[in-house]
Amino acid sequence: MMVNERMDKKAYFHGKNVLVAGGTGFVGREFVEQLLRAGASVRVTRHRRPGPWQAGEVEYADGDLVDEQFCRQACRGADIVIHAAGAVSAAGVTVGAGPMAPITTNLILTSRLLQAAWEEKVGQFLLFSSSTGYPVAEHAVAEDEFWDGPTHPSYFGYGWMRRYFERMGEFVHQRSDTKVTIVRPTATYGRHDDFDPRTSHVIPALIRRAVAKENPFVVWGRADVVRDFLHIRDLIRGSLLALEHLPNCEPVNIGSGRPITIGEIVEATLAAAGHDDAEVVYDDSKPTTIPFRLADTAKAAGRLGFAPELDLAAGLKDTVEWYRTEIVHHETAGEGP
Repeated sequence: MMVNERMDKKAYFHGKNVLVAGGTGFVGREFVEQLLRAGASVRVTRHRRPGPWQAGEVEYADGDLVDEQFCRQACRGADIVIHAAGAVSAAGVTVGAGPMAPITTNLILTSRLLQAAWEEKVGQFLLFSSSTGYPVAEHAVAEDEFWDGPTHPSYFGYGWMRRYFERMGEFVHQRSDTKVTIVRPTATYGRHDDFDPRTSHVIPALIRRAVAKENPFVVWGRADVVRDFLHIRDLIRGSLLALEHLPNCEPVNIGSGRPITIGEIVEATLAAAGHDDAEVVYDDSKPTTIPFRLADTAKAAGRLGFAPELDLAAGLKDTVEWYRTEIVHHETAGEGP
């Protein structure tokens, strides 16, 4: 592995060999960038998407993470494995639109990576759970409430999949020499997100349509639905802090900790896109998911010293600017997204 010269304050990762599984994806790319700045030696698994880094910046491992032998090869020599790979699906998956394919794929490749990390004696493993695994609540949910009841019905498949990820992580943590860190992120957005209208989640879907100046601007569901959104830069920063300070399989919420309504998101997205004169129409006959979801971030603040650096306006401005420059410009030029 090659050590990059770009440095910042994350001394914990300096000189460590880090495998970022799924490093060419939305979450993985930001991990790679922050780790390179921290002076880590980074290996990136690459399957269907090319990576933007030169061979001298990172080491590429080409293959499919559902393959047991490839996982072992990718993990070999790593001090830390960051599991940022997975099948991505649209929000409609949570309400019954063919959920088994991504669930099956994610279960297989997660179990393969955990097994490979165990067998290759990897020191640390970062495992993503999800706030969708929490039971229904009308307050900010804390880490110890995760198993207090069933998931919301709309998250039954996905939420229970993430719950099982945690049990697999606990098993590896207890039985092997690999220390597992579990992060429960809230809804994440930002640069390199999925803007495909067939598979995108709330914020990238809204950004695409706002930049296209759709009017009237029709939004599925209600304006008062509450979510906890976090910019990708902050999620990765918080996750790296968790790797450093919580290597004991003790889950931690990484989120904004601020309730944000869909109405606020729509208004802020239209403002960031310069389309705030649009007529907004909410269609509550369309499917939606849980009406309230907010994470209690006291543990992240107290144990990790974590607080988001980008507020909603700044995060959306950054994402809209990136989308216009990197996607709209190339689409207009006929180069594809």
